[in-house]
Amino acid sequence: MKTYLISFLTPIALIGAALRILLTPVFYTVEYNMPYFPADEYGFTKEDRLRWAKPSVEYLSNGADISYLGDLKFDDGTPIYNERELSHMADVKGVVLNALGVWTISLIILTVLYTLAKRGGWIPDYLNSVRRGGLWMIGLAAALGLMAGLGILVNPNIFWEFFSAFHHVFFEGDSWLFYYSDTLIRLFPIRFWQDAFLWAAVLALGGGAALAFGLRVKR
Repeated sequence: MKTYLISFLTPIALIGAALRILLTPVFYTVEYNMPYFPADEYGFTKEDRLRWAKPSVEYLSNGADISYLGDLKFDDGTPIYNERELSHMADVKGVVLNALGVWTISLIILTVLYTLAKRGGWIPDYLNSVRRGGLWMIGLAAALGLMAGLGILVNPNIFWEFFSAFHHVFFEGDSWLFYYSDTLIRLFPIRFWQDAFLWAAVLALGGGAALAFGLRVKR
């Protein structure tokens, strides 16, 4: 039973690590500098996006309340986000913090189990379980990457249906839908999310492959 728990927690740990990387400035900075990234038809420059994305992403994992974003204003004094956007960002923060909490718990449990395995002499079983979890991660990441890739290369509706289903699981009603003129859509258009899911899949797949094929078990 404990070996399958290890295998189950391994993909969670890898997905959490990928999420944590995507929450750093590296991802959105690279994304905005991609030549294919869509321009904002309402006037945001790349510099504007970098300026306003920074506090928006930071808010998702810091300890601040929604005033962290609610106090942000454009140079003319108008708020960056409207009430609907602020409400959604508060909901997103809850989902992100819960996900990071699950990630932290998975790492703690894996660490505790590793300590027990070392003391109990079943390290080979532990490592084999991690390898199996790496293989599971490869399958999950391949499916996610395929979904995002098909949405980019073949038919945008493929990713949109997945994106909609994802939001219906974590958010109520249509609280996540906005006008194209809203700041959230201007900063984070659908292409941003396609690439986010794609890179999450790439990072998780790389981690899964490293564990599945890189670990050497000596009995």
